[in-house]
Amino acid sequence: MRAVVGLWRWRHNPLCRTTDLAEAWVALVALLMICVAAPVTGLVTGALTHASLQQSARLEQEQRHPATARVLDHDERAENPRPAARDTEAATDHQIRRSVPAQWTGPDGTLHTGPLTTARHDAAPGDTFRIWTDGRGRPVDPPMTEETALDHAVLAGIGTTLLSAGLVEGVRRVVVWQLTQRRYARLDRAWAQAGPDWGRTGAGS
Repeated sequence: MRAVVGLWRWRHNPLCRTTDLAEAWVALVALLMICVAAPVTGLVTGALTHASLQQSARLEQEQRHPATARVLDHDERAENPRPAARDTEAATDHQIRRSVPAQWTGPDGTLHTGPLTTARHDAAPGDTFRIWTDGRGRPVDPPMTEETALDHAVLAGIGTTLLSAGLVEGVRRVVVWQLTQRRYARLDRAWAQAGPDWGRTGAGS
């Protein structure tokens, strides 16, 4: 930041080295990119993500249907042994939540029976709870809401902004490191030329 502040003051300073001026310009460009380019990139990413997620949310809301499941007792479960299909996500959710035998009606009127996972740990036979099914009556996750889509889009925009700013800062540090190494190399060469005469009376006169 001090290099950016001193950029204008260094224009006609005879003590200003080329690497000093280059470092100041690099800092200024990096600051502008972090303050302008990174937020714009995050805004565009968030807008595109929001549009895509909103479309996915509408599609899920059209393809997924609410249903009411009823917890069965052991006798009803024996009369209806046909299990419901579960995918990998359902199997993982089954390990976290409680599984109960239940019966529900699909959107086509077909009666389904099988184990369902529920957060109600006190569910007893005859209790009902809401589930979501696909067109064939198979249990699925609830459809994405517009609020959830917006939250994901905001997080994507913020993440892209931070990532862009971090990338710009990383590039700036690499460039400054290279300029510093070049500055040290020039100092070493200058010292190698002046070193043998250093301290001698009348040296250089």
